[in-house]
Amino acid sequence: MEKDVIIIVRHGKPALSRSVWLTWKDFRQWWKAYDVGGLAEAQKIPRKLQALAETADLVISSPLRRAVESARLLIGRDPDLIDEDLIEAALPPPHLGNFKFRPKAWGTFARVAWFVGWSDGMESHKNARIRANKMAAKLAKHAEGGKTVLVTAHGWYNRMLKGSLMDMGWKCVSQNGDLHWSHRQFERIVKEK
Repeated sequence: MEKDVIIIVRHGKPALSRSVWLTWKDFRQWWKAYDVGGLAEAQKIPRKLQALAETADLVISSPLRRAVESARLLIGRDPDLIDEDLIEAALPPPHLGNFKFRPKAWGTFARVAWFVGWSDGMESHKNARIRANKMAAKLAKHAEGGKTVLVTAHGWYNRMLKGSLMDMGWKCVSQNGDLHWSHRQFERIVKEK
């Protein structure tokens, strides 16, 4: 049987330290630095993911540096395509005065607030969903004809892509969480023999 395959990978571990205490304003600046920053040294790529990457007919990456560097580590070259629609969903922190938290806590507060409607001038949840649906359709088109498409992108946005692909009839055949270097594999049967 012929099948189309899409493998969505979360980027490797970033270099920027998460061991800092930040106000909401500091977190906005920290997130900007995170978006332009690269990966930590000495990344260990899971063997299974490396083997999956070797099957890819096409590699597409978010334009953010950590995703591009992850693609390079996986395939030993630049990705075939860079797509702006793969950037991470916005993470607008709620305005909580001078309270300080670590980036992981701010990420949780921001994601919950964003999910219920807080966007603070950034991309809204509704608009990110529209973008994920559009990106899922593009990935499906790239995979047509029994191709394997590997994507390097970002944690929350990858979850959104999962929902969009499944709504289009794709089946998630394997996944291993949301940590760095995690992946989800989707398949669509195109022809029974």
